[in-house]
Amino acid sequence: MDFNEWEGWYKEILDTLGFSREGDENTAALLDKILDEKGCLTIEQFFDEMMEKKDTSKFIVVGAGPSIKKHIKYVKENYDLNDYLIVSADGATTAMLEDDLVPDIVATDLDGKMDDLLAANSLGSYFVIHAHGDNEELINTYTTRFDKILGTTQSKPIGHLYNFGGFTDGDRAMFFTLALGCKEMVLAGMDFGTTVTKYSRPNIEGPTGPADEVKTKKLIFAERLLAWIKENTDVKVINLVDIDK
Repeated sequence: MDFNEWEGWYKEILDTLGFSREGDENTAALLDKILDEKGCLTIEQFFDEMMEKKDTSKFIVVGAGPSIKKHIKYVKENYDLNDYLIVSADGATTAMLEDDLVPDIVATDLDGKMDDLLAANSLGSYFVIHAHGDNEELINTYTTRFDKILGTTQSKPIGHLYNFGGFTDGDRAMFFTLALGCKEMVLAGMDFGTTVTKYSRPNIEGPTGPADEVKTKKLIFAERLLAWIKENTDVKVINLVDIDK
């Protein structure tokens, strides 16, 4: 999705959720400054390094929905993981590490369990770090602690930052695979319902809980953006949630 098309989605998201474009742009400028000083990957470099690891046409994208643990078990038993690049959406990284899986790529706005995100990075995961209006402090505090990183924004791309489309960690992960040439996308833990897990909301009391109004709206956008991928690309999408039905 190019930015001209994305901008229509972005304006609707800002209007629906009451977020600030100026806040997004300010945090994007901060992340760009940090990456300019620290160094980062271009999308071409990212692609080349992934090519050295595995086939960049086949991906498993892992979200933090209620089905995550069941789906991690399923992919371990039914897929040759040597044939797939695995992308985790932020907090899903914790669930993967619990089951001795290290994602190849993590898409994150840095609000997951930081110790696990840093651990995954030290174990070889590449990071796509996202700037938005609500994570300026996290960007400022933690970005320099990561290596092998590429920066993204949901506003207009500037400097070192890209915008491939997508809003939540999960659907941004999906759109990032498209930028890498994805032809087959397996979705695990992508429920798009009204229930959240401790992996996406660590402050809930139990393993799962009801999604609040903002999270529910975000998941509706995520499901709509997945529908856009299905309708506008030739990517083969397999959502393991559909297999469960």
